[in-house]
Amino acid sequence: MKIDYSDFEYTKVKAEEFYKTLSKIYCPYFQGEVSFNSKGLEHLKFINRSKSRGYKDQYMRFKLLHLAPEILKLSRTLQGMLETKRFEKIKIHSRVDTILKPVNYYEFIALIKRNRVKIIVKQIYGGEKFFWSIIPFWGMNQETMSRIFHAGIPEED
Repeated sequence: MKIDYSDFEYTKVKAEEFYKTLSKIYCPYFQGEVSFNSKGLEHLKFINRSKSRGYKDQYMRFKLLHLAPEILKLSRTLQGMLETKRFEKIKIHSRVDTILKPVNYYEFIALIKRNRVKIIVKQIYGGEKFFWSIIPFWGMNQETMSRIFHAGIPEED
């Protein structure tokens, strides 16, 4: 798929404007709210602090971003969960430290408006749940004919 750079920029700007209008969405599964903070938007652009996502990857995520709040509003069932420990940057008394903390990733898979997507919500121990990522439709492994959902590493997907 070939993406025109001007179309990419337009989609990115519109998605960022939309994202900034979101603050918190009530999710029936959690019986509570999920925040849309700057960490989620940054994760749509970067795999990690030192590696940017490709234009095609960003474009697909930005194109489908409008579905994320709708899916979270409707989600009553969890499709996957990962409990792990990660070094996270935490603000403590006006300074930022990197501390090993328990982290939970919650996965919601939905087929909505003819789009298959996975929404990931992240929660750092002691903190709020926040939108982490949207993973576009998955493909098929041509050799094994099995579905390819993602790399299996929620921190990077």
